Amino acid sequence: MNTQSILQIGNDILRAKAKPVSKGMRGLRQLTDKMFASMDAASGVGLAAPQIGVSLRVIVVDADDVRMALLNPEIVKTSDETILDEEGCLSYASYYGPVERFQSVVVKGRSLEWKQVRIRATDLLARVFQHEIDHLNGQLFLDYIEDPEQIRRVEPESEEDSDLDDS
Repeated sequence: MNTQSILQIGNDILRAKAKPVSKGMRGLRQLTDKMFASMDAASGVGLAAPQIGVSLRVIVVDADDVRMALLNPEIVKTSDETILDEEGCLSYASYYGPVERFQSVVVKGRSLEWKQVRIRATDLLARVFQHEIDHLNGQLFLDYIEDPEQIRRVEPESEEDSDLDDS
């Protein structure tokens, strides 16, 4: 499957509110296949359609044994508890910072077959859903970081380094 370049911060599409998907819209399976391929190639755990230049309310996730595409997702319930943890973004590659997110959420949306889906997610999966749904609303994880000094760059591991780790 062909991958699509992931837009980087500074592209206006990343700050725009994505349009809802309508029943019977063509090309959604091809779009989500391309999104999964792009996410996998970048070693991500989630991706929103605007990140590949498509302003539609579509996300894909692959975390905590859940791999799925979701159309028109929305958070309908959140826990009282929050967790502060490091977060990064494929649209701001190699940069991370502390982001406070709800520990658990209930998300509803539609499957590619237009069936109603409702998911209770905790921990990493809840964080991924919140992060990707933020993308659909033109928000970035950086919007949650009050002190820019907390954003740090992490160099990607080189193949030579990973070969050393395997021994």
